[in-house]
Amino acid sequence: MTVFHDLLRVQDLDTAADRLRHRRTNLPELAELAAAEDELALVEGSLAGADANAAESARALRHLEAELAVVEAKIAELDAKLYSGVVTVPRELQAMQTEGSALRERRSAMEDEVLEAMDGKERLDEQLAELGRRRDALDAAGVRLRAAVAESQAAIDRELAEEVVARAEAAAAIPAEVGALYEMLRARLGGVAAAPLVNGRCGGCHLALPATEVARLRKEPAETLVRCEQCERILVRP
Repeated sequence: MTVFHDLLRVQDLDTAADRLRHRRTNLPELAELAAAEDELALVEGSLAGADANAAESARALRHLEAELAVVEAKIAELDAKLYSGVVTVPRELQAMQTEGSALRERRSAMEDEVLEAMDGKERLDEQLAELGRRRDALDAAGVRLRAAVAESQAAIDRELAEEVVARAEAAAAIPAEVGALYEMLRARLGGVAAAPLVNGRCGGCHLALPATEVARLRKEPAETLVRCEQCERILVRP
């Protein structure tokens, strides 16, 4: 065993840690949570708009009902006067009857308006209720997903801590200059800086080394640092 076998062990541990970090930031629950939060924002926006519309609809309905009440009061007052016997002049009676007919027509039209406004308010109330139910469901989903994310991330963090401890132990015997080269190559080569040489192939780029290069490497002392001609990774010989 050479320091390069220790380095390969460090590489394996770093790769495992990188996978854990990737898992941690790409949990399926995180994507679900983001989608739920995006939908919740849309639902809350719709709720605000629907609430404003419902309030305006309620005000309009109250206004119509107040106007209708005024018209009905006028009709009642006119009927009371008309049938009281106080007015006896035919012309005045005819005028009162004409006014009563006009008020009744107005009342009928207003009753239709009130019914239409009530239907509109009912639809808005149903929309508000449905949006409220959807918001509550999304809130509950958010609570559930945040708990699932926290649980999964905590489990990954425990695994990651074990990898970090093992990595520190494996790296203890590696010379500083080799460690520095390893870290530089790792940053440049997508996280893989050391790879085994297997059957004349680099385990990093998976390309076959020229036969002359393989023959040369066999003659190099085990403690010699060798690198792949293709990808420049540190090669760890058997």
